[in-house]
Amino acid sequence: MVIPSVTELTLLKALWKQQPLSAREIHDAAGAELDWSFSSTRKTLDRMLEKQMVAVQAVHGVNVYSARLEKVGTLAAFAHDFGRRVMEMDAPLPVAMFTGSKLVDQQELAQLEQMLHDWPADET
Repeated sequence: MVIPSVTELTLLKALWKQQPLSAREIHDAAGAELDWSFSSTRKTLDRMLEKQMVAVQAVHGVNVYSARLEKVGTLAAFAHDFGRRVMEMDAPLPVAMFTGSKLVDQQELAQLEQMLHDWPADET
């Protein structure tokens, strides 16, 4: 599974909340978190397109983007990577750390917990 960078994840979160979005709409949605120029958003979207993290289509002459990465699976991979690489944990991260998240609902939280619990031990 592809693990997005922190900035790529920020743009994906905007798309997971509402999609499709134009580059300008994504920039506006992620602006407070990233605090960078519109051209940086465009360049990041171009890289994400190359990595097949997002898809683009023209709607009424405007390119709009949609996430190709599934939200819960991507968050599980990101959390798993963080737990192993950063926190040096062999056990799955406790799902309680995601409680209160505005990004996932209860059903997605249960999926996330299951995915983290079932993650193959030999994958890093």
